[in-house]
Amino acid sequence: MPDKHLVIVESPTKAKTISKILGNSYTVIPSMGHVIDLPEKELGVDIDAGFVPSYEVLAGRKKLVTQLKKDAKDAEGVYIATDPDREGEAIGWHIKDLAFKGKKVLRVNFHEITAEAVRHAFASPREFDRNMVEAQVSRRILDRIVGYYLSPLLWKKVTRGLSAGRVQSVALRLIVEREKLIKAFIAQEYWEIAAELKKTAASPSFTAKLDKKDGKKIEIKNKDEAERLCADIRTKQFVVAEVKKTEKNRYPEAPFITSTLQQEAFNKLRFNAVKTMMLAQQLYEGIDIGEETPVGLITYMRTDSTNVAAEAIVHVRSHIEREFGKEYLPEKPPVYKTKRFAQEAHEAIRPTLVSRSAGSLHKYLTEDQHKLYELIYNRFMASQMTAARFAQTSVDIRAGEYEFSSTGSTMVFDGFMRLYPRNEEEKEKNEIPPLGKEEKLELAGLLPSQHFTKPPPRFSDSSLVKILEEEGIGRPSTYAPILSTLIQRGYVHRIKGYLNPTELGFKVCDILIEYFPEIMDVKFTASMEEELDEIEEGKLDRSKVLQDFYKPFKASFDFASKHIKKEVVFTDEVCELCGKPMVIKWGRKGKFLSCSGFPTCKFSKSITTGVKCPQPDCGGELIQRKSKRGYFYGCSKYPACTYITKHLPSDADAAPKTDG
Repeated sequence: MPDKHLVIVESPTKAKTISKILGNSYTVIPSMGHVIDLPEKELGVDIDAGFVPSYEVLAGRKKLVTQLKKDAKDAEGVYIATDPDREGEAIGWHIKDLAFKGKKVLRVNFHEITAEAVRHAFASPREFDRNMVEAQVSRRILDRIVGYYLSPLLWKKVTRGLSAGRVQSVALRLIVEREKLIKAFIAQEYWEIAAELKKTAASPSFTAKLDKKDGKKIEIKNKDEAERLCADIRTKQFVVAEVKKTEKNRYPEAPFITSTLQQEAFNKLRFNAVKTMMLAQQLYEGIDIGEETPVGLITYMRTDSTNVAAEAIVHVRSHIEREFGKEYLPEKPPVYKTKRFAQEAHEAIRPTLVSRSAGSLHKYLTEDQHKLYELIYNRFMASQMTAARFAQTSVDIRAGEYEFSSTGSTMVFDGFMRLYPRNEEEKEKNEIPPLGKEEKLELAGLLPSQHFTKPPPRFSDSSLVKILEEEGIGRPSTYAPILSTLIQRGYVHRIKGYLNPTELGFKVCDILIEYFPEIMDVKFTASMEEELDEIEEGKLDRSKVLQDFYKPFKASFDFASKHIKKEVVFTDEVCELCGKPMVIKWGRKGKFLSCSGFPTCKFSKSITTGVKCPQPDCGGELIQRKSKRGYFYGCSKYPACTYITKHLPSDADAAPKTDG
């Protein structure tokens, strides 16, 4: 009997699924992600030698490496089947280089974990793509250089334990600058006037909005002005000036890529980015649905390509025609644009088999898995369906020197919206009756309404991922880690689904902008991402890219090291033990008061919010605390008083309810 083939994947779930597909002649071992990395307590990069990394085996992976070397001796063949992106390529290359030197190791690529896709991939393995590995190694070195140099500066200026990252620091800047705009915003009052009009006294009314007076756009600033206009308008005859009838098509959106999946999962399901990617990983790696082997239900979920495999197009078109009819099937499959530098070999996120509807899988999935699968399934199906058609009527109406306008639309054919309706279609419709030019209308009422301009909304997971993608910051695999890092570091709190920068986040951001304006520049960070992509394409040399980055960065660091000083903020409070003034310090959980005589005197205490505890006769104040479940406010008299609340009773900083 021939020796077994050895297969390396990342996770136990993926190993279990692939093992059952390949059968007993293959031994599938999970690496549990990266096996080696740069050392924790030193730079680990030889700058002078051309940015050569110095790797070490991770503490929890040493037994695995020993076992792999042992298994490789008797293996007939060794295959690396890690994920089909840069990181997967680098994980596999490092395992090959570490455990299988001198042995033929082949790379296996697939974008879905189904029996057909896996067997096809193993029938046609390939060599490793060194350019992909180089691009990933470059990213790791860049991030290490930034973190290694910047983090100690933050310790010097603020407190130990803080960290800075190349990409997440720019994301923090976006969040902080949005918050500054919100705080600086001054609401302006304005009014609108709508007219309720009828064709005849007995006919239903429709609404038209006041747009212009004497041919100029009208701006109404207060109630008195609105009332004067209403009084004047009531004396006028309303007449139809022009009627335009058009038919408009609304086309489906592309199947999901990583960023759009995270955005839509937040908007429709209120899943944050980390949760979305965790669920997507489960759906990709394999679910037991009562078949012979577990099945990967979706294609690879870290992708920036909208491409769809030809065979998948054939299957989905056949399914649409069978389930919905020929009128829902476009003459040719829609083609969607993929942004520059997208990995064309990748696919969009789609179900691996369209005959597996969300309903048919309900009993095999958790509630959240089912919701996400249904979203992915419906979006993919809709992306291959015909456009929805609407009959749109636009009416311009004169009332003396005043001009009103009204628009209404009626769905003629639902097309893709039968399966994937858009949010705007849920809004109240404005039904306009048949009207002719110069036709007189009856005024049923005038509706003046007060409004105030609104500040820009805080970022949610959805809107932050959207702007990161639009600005070219990060790549599909980085969006969720960026968000989780900012929250774990205490730079950002997620409140009611929206991202609120903390005082610590403001402080760190301001320091980095002051001393490292280029690192914190959005366009510079995007250009670095493009250079990493060009390394992958073989167009740029890794050493040159790193050297071009390092030289000005190191100059900024040297300047900051000489000039940056820790601030000492004295308070009016005195130490309860020694009587010396108390100073404000920063810790991982935020600000606190410490004796200025530290380390001789180690007395410290929390800073209260200034909001009194609502408990009768307590006398304490509320303090922000942190638990495994997030941030909350508790009484300073704890444990004598156990009052806690999620939000301050006087909290005026509640997050906006919409993304805008």
